[in-house]
Amino acid sequence: MAHTSLITGPERRRRWRAEHKLAILEEAFSPGAVVSDVARQYEVSTSLIYQWRREAMAAQEPMTFVAATVCEAPDDAGRRGADHPVIIVEFARGGRVSISASASPALVTAALRALR
Repeated sequence: MAHTSLITGPERRRRWRAEHKLAILEEAFSPGAVVSDVARQYEVSTSLIYQWRREAMAAQEPMTFVAATVCEAPDDAGRRGADHPVIIVEFARGGRVSISASASPALVTAALRALR
């Protein structure tokens, strides 16, 4: 005779409200917090917390292209030397990053990756 088991109890796949997800994310990524400790506290996997974080970051601000402006070199560019900025990145919300011609390729690469 075949044996059948019936498992009853709460649903294993939980549905998380957006407010609860954000509260968990704030707690998990607050200064000094450990994501695995927060995951254990709420009985959720760490990978799910990181997935929620990726989804929240993607929903915040879509990536867009901006117009690039090419400017002619000023007349006194030769007198300024290598410290004259060659690349200037201006942010829509304020702020600016200037990269000079004398910057090493590694520094330029690191700066541009950080701006991503």
